[in-house]
Amino acid sequence: MISYARQTQDEQPDAATPPVDEHIAPAPRVSVQAFCETVETAAAVQSAGEDRRLGKAHLKIQMGGMAAAIEAYRSAPTPNVIVLESDGRNDLLTGLDHLATVCDAGTRVVVIGRINDVMLYRELVRRGVSDYVLSPVGPIDVVRSICNLFSAPEAKAVGRIIAVVGAKGGVGASTISHNVAWAIARDLAMDAVVADLDLAFGTAGLDYNQDPPQGIADAVFSPDRVDTAFIDRLLSKCTDHLSLLAAPATLDRVYDFGTDAFDAVFDTLRSTMPCIVLDIPHQWSGWTKRALIGADDILIVAAPDLANLRNTKNLFDLLKASRPNDRPPLYCLNQVGVPKRPEIAAAEFAKAIESQPVVSIPFEPQIFGSAANNGQMIAEISANHKSIEMFLQIAQRLTGRSETKKQKSSLLSPLIEKLRGK
Repeated sequence: MISYARQTQDEQPDAATPPVDEHIAPAPRVSVQAFCETVETAAAVQSAGEDRRLGKAHLKIQMGGMAAAIEAYRSAPTPNVIVLESDGRNDLLTGLDHLATVCDAGTRVVVIGRINDVMLYRELVRRGVSDYVLSPVGPIDVVRSICNLFSAPEAKAVGRIIAVVGAKGGVGASTISHNVAWAIARDLAMDAVVADLDLAFGTAGLDYNQDPPQGIADAVFSPDRVDTAFIDRLLSKCTDHLSLLAAPATLDRVYDFGTDAFDAVFDTLRSTMPCIVLDIPHQWSGWTKRALIGADDILIVAAPDLANLRNTKNLFDLLKASRPNDRPPLYCLNQVGVPKRPEIAAAEFAKAIESQPVVSIPFEPQIFGSAANNGQMIAEISANHKSIEMFLQIAQRLTGRSETKKQKSSLLSPLIEKLRGK
C-alpha cells in the first residue's frame, strides 16, 4: 500500500479565482509530475505551474494517465508529488495498487477524477491517496491541492506577505505602509513585522523611533546564516504585536542584489510571523518585481496626477497578468487636495484603472510632518484623526480580518479592578 500523508478535500470550490480571504501557502522546492488524460486538465496543470505559489516547484506534465505513470516509474524514481487524472473507478483502484509496487516511500499522490462518490473517496484514503479533486479542474484547484500537501493543519500558519509600493517617488508609500502595519498590529491584534527594503534611504527606523544596530542588511548579505533564530535577533520590537526589520540607511556600500536575494529572508519571516509588511522602494529591478509578484496581497500608493495614473495602470496590468489566480492589487490615493495643484479626480482615476481606490487620504502636511519628525504614528499624534480609520480600512482589506472587538466595561469594572489590585 502507498504510504503517503493524508490530506483531502471533501468538497471542491469553484475552479475560479479563490475567495478574497483565502490564503494558500506557497509550496516548497518539490518535484511534481502530472499524468493527464485530457488536454483540458493538462492545460490547467500547466497554468498552475506558472502560479507564484508553485514558483519553487519543478513541474513536468505527461499524457497517458495511470498507465503512463506506472510505465514511467518501472525504471525511474518517483517525485515528491504525482498528479494522476482518471475517469474510471475500478481501473483507478487497480492502477493505484500497481503504482504502489513501483512507488518510492514518501511520494504523495493527488488524483483528479470525475466520480463524486463517498465510497470511492474512502477507498482512495484507505490506499493512502493524499487528495482527490473533482474534475473539471481549474489552475487554482491544482495549486490549492499541491500546496496544501505541505501545509499540515497542525502546523503553524504560514505568514501572509503584504507588499506596499509607491506608483511614483515621494507619494508617501512608506508612511502609508508603516501606519497600516501599526493598524494591523494594534487594531487587528495580529503579530506583524515591517521589512524596510530601501536599504540606502529607508525611513521605517525613523518613523518608529528605532535605531537598532542590526537589520535586514545583515540577513541579505549573510544568506547562509538566515534561519529563525538569526532573524529573531535582527528584529527590533516596536510594540507588543509589531516588530521592525530595519534598513541601515547608510551609503557606505552599494546595495546591488540578485533577483532571489531576499527569498531566504521572506521564507523565514513567513514561518515565524502571521503578517509581513514589505516597504518596497520605488525602483524597478529583478528583486523588486519578484517581491511584488510573490506577495500575497499588494497595495499601490499613488498621488492624483498623470504620471501616477500611468504608473499605477502599468503596475496593475503587469501584476494581473503575472498573478492570474490572485485577486488584483489594491491601490489608494494619497496627498489628495494639495492647494493650487491641478489633480485628477478619484472618479477619473478609477475609470482609467478600472478599479476603485480603497481610500483617498487628504493632504495634511501638519499632522503627517509632525508624526514623521517625532518618530510617531498618526494614531499616536491624534487618536481621533480621520486618516486612522482609513489605515484600518486598508489593513482590513489586505488581511481579510475585522477589527478586534474591545470588551465593554460594566458599572462594576472599577470596583473589580480595585479588588484585583488588593
